[in-house]
Amino acid sequence: MAKDITKSEAIELLERYNKDPFHLRHAYIVAGVMRYFADELGYGDEAEFWEIVGLLHDLDFELYPEEHCIKEQEIMRAEDLDERLIHATASHGYALTVDIEPEHEMEKVLYATDELTGLIGAVAIMRPSKSVQDLEVKSVRKKYKNANFAAGCSREVIERGAQMLEWELDDLIDRTILAMRTCEPEI
Repeated sequence: MAKDITKSEAIELLERYNKDPFHLRHAYIVAGVMRYFADELGYGDEAEFWEIVGLLHDLDFELYPEEHCIKEQEIMRAEDLDERLIHATASHGYALTVDIEPEHEMEKVLYATDELTGLIGAVAIMRPSKSVQDLEVKSVRKKYKNANFAAGCSREVIERGAQMLEWELDDLIDRTILAMRTCEPEI
């Protein structure tokens, strides 16, 4: 029988497969963003699950970048984790490495914000404050238009995620900045 995983167990699993500070920081940022959106969108009773999905979404990326969202399914099944968690984390690779479409609103949020948190983070470190606390949508949009800036952050995925959520792109950016503000001090 598949088991649920606690936040501390998720962190332990994450750190077993990820050592690079950049990857760990990204996992913690996405986890904080996911927790924020759980509360914001009325899923407060599932906030820890959303946070765990954020923690583990790139579980396999550091060791298996060519099999991203594929290998993590194998790892999680070997750990006997719940299929709901496996589906949620793998779905953020939809149309890139897997055919697992985001279905639940939580999966769509992960899909939309994963790449966007990287872009927003890159914009923030260019600022004198090096923080999202004083970051505005217009600053992100300015850098967003430059395809060479944070080139690894797929604008296509971000836009497809906004469409999945039926949000305007500026709304997604604004809400993601607000979410990142809540977890930045901890990271």
